[in-house]
Amino acid sequence: MNNIAIIDLGSNTARLVLAHVINDSSFVVYDELQEGVRLAQDMERDGYLKQARIAQAVRTLKMFRKLCDANNVDKIYAFATNAVRKAKNQRSFLEEVNTVCGFKMDVLTEEQESTQIYYGVVNSLEVPKGVIMDISGSSIQLIQYNRRVILNHTNLPIGTMTLSSLFNENTTPLQQSQMIETYMRDQFAGIEWLKELDPEYKFVGVGGSFRSLASIVQRIEKYPLGMIHNYHIGIDTFNKVYDMIKVLDVEKRSKIKGLEAQRADIFCSALSCIKSFIGGTEFDEMIISGSGIREGFLFNHAVPTTLEKPISDIMGHSIYSRLHYYDLNIPHAEHVCNLAIQLYKQLRVLHKLPRQYVRVLRIAALMHETGGRINFYSQYRHSNYSIMNSNLYGVSHRDLVLAAFVVRAHTLDDLSYAEWNKYASIVREEDLVAVMRLAVILRIADSLDRSMSGSVKSITCDVLGDSVIMKTEVEGDCSLEIKDALGAGADFAKAYKKNLEIL
Repeated sequence: MNNIAIIDLGSNTARLVLAHVINDSSFVVYDELQEGVRLAQDMERDGYLKQARIAQAVRTLKMFRKLCDANNVDKIYAFATNAVRKAKNQRSFLEEVNTVCGFKMDVLTEEQESTQIYYGVVNSLEVPKGVIMDISGSSIQLIQYNRRVILNHTNLPIGTMTLSSLFNENTTPLQQSQMIETYMRDQFAGIEWLKELDPEYKFVGVGGSFRSLASIVQRIEKYPLGMIHNYHIGIDTFNKVYDMIKVLDVEKRSKIKGLEAQRADIFCSALSCIKSFIGGTEFDEMIISGSGIREGFLFNHAVPTTLEKPISDIMGHSIYSRLHYYDLNIPHAEHVCNLAIQLYKQLRVLHKLPRQYVRVLRIAALMHETGGRINFYSQYRHSNYSIMNSNLYGVSHRDLVLAAFVVRAHTLDDLSYAEWNKYASIVREEDLVAVMRLAVILRIADSLDRSMSGSVKSITCDVLGDSVIMKTEVEGDCSLEIKDALGAGADFAKAYKKNLEIL
């Protein structure tokens, strides 16, 4: 395991991400730090980074370097984006950073920036065809991709700080929003490829403004899951939030829960841009990506093949990253997963669940022992928490919640209906029965590898009258496994209305 750092010097904010690179194939973020620097502030006057902004940026980068040194970071990727890219005093700024902070900072081209944002999104979301929007303080990136290939990208040299400054004289908050909407509508109308999108394209929002929007919506709707990545916001919901915020002055915006105080003065400019954009498209929702440019660099470093081809099994890669990080018995987890899926197929005539639940079962089976790293005696309760807060890539919020409860219900008496009801806004009415049936399958599969030896190779099930007879193909003595699996008989009868026999 080695440590890497990503330093992202944006127009508005500087961010540091620290990550463990595990097994030379995956990464886990373990620390981060961010600081508002407003590097692009007042640049529109003459094209120069202002001395006060430079000083703030250098102080922040020195602080980042100290944290990197304290964590024995093996590699630092430091890059700047639009503000430094446009600055007339770019060279002197970079020389000062190099001298004072001791690392080289690269300035990304527009194409490099778009590509890294794309890498972050396409390797963490199961969205085959998308239009990505990333709003920064001084620019807006738009990226169209299809079948994991970038088709078009456009960089508009206008951002939240630019717009807030441009339309700030003698205007009310509402008037400013309306003027930004009108202005940006014209900017987006000039992008020809946006006019040719088919209905299969999804709108993906990246960056701090989108994350703040998601946080606000989740608080308003009392969303029970603390996860922003892959959160879906309907356009009607967005419009309601925008109508509420666009009339507020900065002081009142700064009190909105979920919105960082340092973003309050420019946040509405971002919402006005989003409003203008969706007004010219047929998108009915936006998908928030918690992964962007920094995660793009992380994927490229930890999984170099992503430079040529995106990860094909996003969910699987994310799960295995966690398994390696927890140093779990992966062959055992894989065997339990294999047996569970066999049982799922063999019992299809009884459970009658659609194929979509296989993903839920796979997550639950592979991650069912993660809670054991906290406390063996209540490991399934802790595994429930671990899965719920894992921020797995390529997984819907609903599937994540279902998998967490499948593990939690190791015995059906462990299933807390009070806890289940907290997630009523995410799950569906039919999901509870599915969770109970999948939980029994997982328990039996886990028992059939009780010695972690893989001695039970396969299972066939016969449904005869009021009984299900499971026939195991084994190598060696499997009396422990069969005895343990038969302990699920009462729960099996409750979930499937059949008696359980295992041979």
